[in-house]
Amino acid sequence: MAEQIADHQRVVAAASEQVPLLTRIADELIGVFDSGGRLYVLGNGGSAADAQHIVAELVGRFKRDRQPLPAVALTTDTSVLTALSNDLGAEQCFARQVDALVTTNDVVWALSVSGTSPNVIAALERAKAIGATIIGFTGQSGGRFSEFCDYCFRAAHDASDRVQEVHQLAYHLICDRIEGSLES
Repeated sequence: MAEQIADHQRVVAAASEQVPLLTRIADELIGVFDSGGRLYVLGNGGSAADAQHIVAELVGRFKRDRQPLPAVALTTDTSVLTALSNDLGAEQCFARQVDALVTTNDVVWALSVSGTSPNVIAALERAKAIGATIIGFTGQSGGRFSEFCDYCFRAAHDASDRVQEVHQLAYHLICDRIEGSLES
């Protein structure tokens, strides 16, 4: 356990080098929200939970009472997810939602530890074709993921637990900056 804590601390320390990127991501989202755009967040497994967590912080509140922000997790509508997976295949469960909802004024934020999830890649391809801004959170290797991203945060590890721990820290920093930009 002590070795795992030390490994965690190393990955967190490496993340501090990406604070300028996290600042740019937060500022991009602030601009999108100010101009009436929306945020759509997606991922699989633990990253799906993180997508929902990000949306909860923005629609609800992070640390301050304020107006809600327009954010949607594409991981939460079980009827849509199961229908799309059954009828079109699991690889289309996010892409089809992107086609239905996302505009050029919006941001798609995808989380994938490996950067190789076929359904996430398909969604990013569609978001890119639409002209939406794309934020990606991934692991060290990043897979094909980064080629679609306007902003790509890479945790300096490839094990899902270390990557997701640092992703949570990073998106909390982003949420805090966004919230700090808003009037109460």
